[in-house]
Amino acid sequence: MQILFISLGCDKNLVDSEEMLGLLENRGYTVTDDETAADIIVVNTCCFIHDAREESIQTILDMAKYRTEGRAKALVVTGCLAQRYQEEIRQEIPEVDAVLGTASYDEIADALDEVLRGNAYTSFQDIDRLPDVDAGRLITTGGAYEYLKIAEGCEKHCTYCIIPRIRGGYRSVPMEKLLTQARYLAEAGVKELIVIAQETTLYGKDLYGEKSLHRLLRELCRIDGLVWIRLMYCYPEEIYPELIRTIREEPKICHYMDIPIQHCSDQILKRMGRRTSKQDLEKIITEIREQIPDMVLRTTLITGFPGETKEDHEELKQFVADMAFDRLGVFTYSPEEDTPAASMADQIAEEVKEERQAELMELQQDVSLELGEERVGQKLFVFIEGKVADEDAYVGRTYADAPGIDGYIFVNTQTPLMTGDFVQVTVTGSLEYDLIGEIADEYTE
Repeated sequence: MQILFISLGCDKNLVDSEEMLGLLENRGYTVTDDETAADIIVVNTCCFIHDAREESIQTILDMAKYRTEGRAKALVVTGCLAQRYQEEIRQEIPEVDAVLGTASYDEIADALDEVLRGNAYTSFQDIDRLPDVDAGRLITTGGAYEYLKIAEGCEKHCTYCIIPRIRGGYRSVPMEKLLTQARYLAEAGVKELIVIAQETTLYGKDLYGEKSLHRLLRELCRIDGLVWIRLMYCYPEEIYPELIRTIREEPKICHYMDIPIQHCSDQILKRMGRRTSKQDLEKIITEIREQIPDMVLRTTLITGFPGETKEDHEELKQFVADMAFDRLGVFTYSPEEDTPAASMADQIAEEVKEERQAELMELQQDVSLELGEERVGQKLFVFIEGKVADEDAYVGRTYADAPGIDGYIFVNTQTPLMTGDFVQVTVTGSLEYDLIGEIADEYTE
């Protein structure tokens, strides 16, 4: 039986998809990327914001025609949309044969076996259950880098966010299971391990009584084969001294932190339900940069949140200019049903949100250009991701760039390179968000 597997949404969802694919391969199913050849279609959905929800719904509807008009014998829906709208999916899309909630995705192989016997399958286990997957993952990122999801769920309850309702409370994955998985990935050829969760900095507090991300990182650094370890989703209020010390002392850990702050105005942060203030943010950012001067900081902002005044927006612009984040993304506020923010007064018009987003991104572009120019002349280790077609050049990433969201460095060289190679590159130029360089010396571990 051939399966077409469509994974939508974030990198955390991607890990779930790879674990499901591993379970299915162990059960004897094979994978195809051709919807016309698929006996079974699985859509792992997202519904974090309106656009993601619309994409998930449209994808299910697009795949439903292969269930009714093609060779597909089963259509399965999993993930966040399935968890949140289980009844609507079952009632309004009859082509769907099985629906699995976010805490039930480890039942995927059993669900398919049952569906192929002609029975519908639905499973929504306790949302605070941690799915148990021991099978090896099917790596879909190309193999040179991969994600390690260290926890599930969130307990912050920000007023704009639905995640706790569809992913449950914060549950850390036991360290021994993570280390086993990381060793498996390293043995499969993964060189860059990207540590993710809804919030990584809180890791271990529920299991070990204290925040233990630093302990996990030190153990990961001992795994042969891993060259880079990258940290994402570090909530600012949970960053602690031992974590900073570990990043500074362990050479495998990239000097890169993704710190989602969302805003800097105290009144907006309070309305968002965030647990920081502008002063807190300035303090932790200053401390990190003092401890690790070459630290690259990425953040995300929400503009146009209900009640955001022109003064709040100007304050945020000044903050972005003052902090000079190395990497920054800006999202316009999206009202999500069943969240407190959706019913707040003083909703902002869409055109105002978009204007404010454009202003922030234009400001960040100037910051990025200036930071890029400061890189010219530096020698950086570069992770090669592929070749530029018809040119003696390759596309790579420095420690300052996470895959899929940050920039690239274009390396001019006639030396043959392979995806996953590490080389030393001299930066010779900069663009808005990317760098240009030429090869210096090959990387040696």
